[in-house]
Amino acid sequence: MIIEIKVYSCRKCQSEELVKNGTNASGSSQYHRKACGAYGVLERTERATEEKKELIINVYQERSSMRGIEQTFWVSCRTLSAWLKEQANDFPPLEETLQPVECKNIPALEVDELRSFVFRSKDKVWVWIAMNRETREIVASACGDRTGNTCRILWDRAPSAYKEAIVFSDYWSAYQAVIPSEQQRPVGKETGETAHSSKNNCTANRR
Repeated sequence: MIIEIKVYSCRKCQSEELVKNGTNASGSSQYHRKACGAYGVLERTERATEEKKELIINVYQERSSMRGIEQTFWVSCRTLSAWLKEQANDFPPLEETLQPVECKNIPALEVDELRSFVFRSKDKVWVWIAMNRETREIVASACGDRTGNTCRILWDRAPSAYKEAIVFSDYWSAYQAVIPSEQQRPVGKETGETAHSSKNNCTANRR
């Protein structure tokens, strides 16, 4: 039997008098050095290569959850979020990526809102989306409360090609206050008229 003993030292003061301090989000063991107040990981993980980074982002785009990616690839949610933000800065404007709307057809939108939270369940936020019924593309989104103010942001962000669209929504008063009455079609869930947007929100809620 071969037994290896590994001695770790503080990266700040080089002392070997370390105290275990649990693990971080990636599962790496952490330490605390009381004398100098330093915190850190015992063994630093190597930075992900560009190939691995691209693979992880592709897996996320295939609707894998951030928590699942964290457990599979040992990449923290914060790191993945930072990568996604970097990639988002290189994206063209949303309106340029959407399929063109045929002039002979009046497009139909399904709008819906989803309750979520930021870090803590009591910090509630509502995610609003407007989805093209035919292509299933999300043409506009907004985050905020559940009032007409956030609904107004959603409607203002809709591309010009959809400003005359027929809009299917539930009976929430914010929609009636913002969307022109001649375009709005409030319906109940049982009609199936907002099935695609509701399914999208259910899928997002599981992530």
